[in-house]
Order: sequence, then C-alpha cells, then structure tokens
Amino acid sequence: MLVIITGASKGIGHELVKQLAAEKNVTVLAVSRSEKPLLKIQLESRYGNILPLKADIATAKGRTAVADAVRKTKLKLNVLVNNAGHLVNKPFAKIKEGELHAVYGTNVFAPFLLTQNLISFFEKNNAHVLNISSMGGFQGSAKFAGLSAYSSSKAALSGLTECLAEELKPNGISVNCLAIGAVQTEMLSKAFPGYKAPLSPAEMAGFIQYFALNGHRYFNGKILPVSITTP
Repeated sequence: MLVIITGASKGIGHELVKQLAAEKNVTVLAVSRSEKPLLKIQLESRYGNILPLKADIATAKGRTAVADAVRKTKLKLNVLVNNAGHLVNKPFAKIKEGELHAVYGTNVFAPFLLTQNLISFFEKNNAHVLNISSMGGFQGSAKFAGLSAYSSSKAALSGLTECLAEELKPNGISVNCLAIGAVQTEMLSKAFPGYKAPLSPAEMAGFIQYFALNGHRYFNGKILPVSITTP
C-alpha cells in the first residue's frame, strides 16, 4: 500500500507519517518543503518504510516531483492525504493580494492540481483522497476575525471534495474531507495565540490514520467535523 501525506514535516502531518509508517505493508511518501524532520524519523528503526520528498506542492515543479516519486515506487497509490496548509492571521482589510494567493495556493489549488496529476496512479476501487479542512471552513460553524483568507479557503476545499467525489467515482476513487477542530499545533498558535487545545497532534493523527485507511469503505463526498471545540 502506498500513502502520500503532504505537509508532513510538522504538526498533525508529521505524527500521521509516523503512525502510518508503523503499519505493516504501508509505504509512506512524506512530502514537505522541509526534509530534515522526515529524514530523522526515517532513521528511527521502529518506523517502517518512509520515503521523504522535499517538494513545494504549491508549484508545478513540486507536484511533478510527487508524481515522479510515485512512478519510481512502482506501487499503486491507495491514499492521498492533502494535509498541507497555510494560514494568515490578519484583519480582512489588511490582507494583501499576495497573501491571499499564498493561502489559496496551498489550501485549494495545490490539492486540486496534485490530485489531478495523480489520477492515473490510484488503485482502482481501493483508493481514498482525504482532504484535511478546518472547522473554520465548515458551514454554520463559528467564525473568527482575522481568519477570512484561511477559513474561506478551507470552505472551498470542502466544496471541492464534494465535486471530486462525483468526478472520480468512475475511477473507483473515493474523496472525503475532515473538518478538524482545535489541535495543539503551530498553526493553531498562530491563529489563537495563548490558547490551549484539548487534543495533541498525535491524538488527532490517530483518528486520521484510521479514517484514511478505512473511511472510503463507508463514506464518499462527505465533509465530517472532527471537533471537541472550535476553539
């Protein structure tokens, strides 16, 4: 089984790499702009087969590098976890166009285009694209000042999930989305300085690990809230 995780060098993504790599018969292609944390866990004997890949999936070059790495494994792709995220915490009136493009480039355009690039590699009728969204982008949830770019991009990712579930159904690819609540990550600290979340990255990764491997047996095109508090 081949699993791709983007945003794999820290936070939930980093913990998810470790937990999935501990599974039998799972090869994890761990994608991040920073390779050093991935090389470190690759050397730890209790973890299985981790293939670290330094790539910026917000660029065409980075997405091509991911596709090339999958091709070299000669494995069928079973799971793609679009976990990479970018956040700007700034009043709406002060967000610059470049900052908006950076948020949407990572949170929306990259999952869209990366999934598109990888369609031919998925194992038919046993493949799962899992998009990691946020409760900030979940319809009807509480919204917070300063997070208009981030939350709206995550709402777009949720909508994209529903669209791709229908588009990719003939390919035997299921697409789901988890809207994550408060987890004690670097990104949460940037959004809510000083706030203490009820869950650690490892705890949330444990749930995502199970859902990534099994969720497509029960769900397709669903946006599911995974939240104790927001925040």
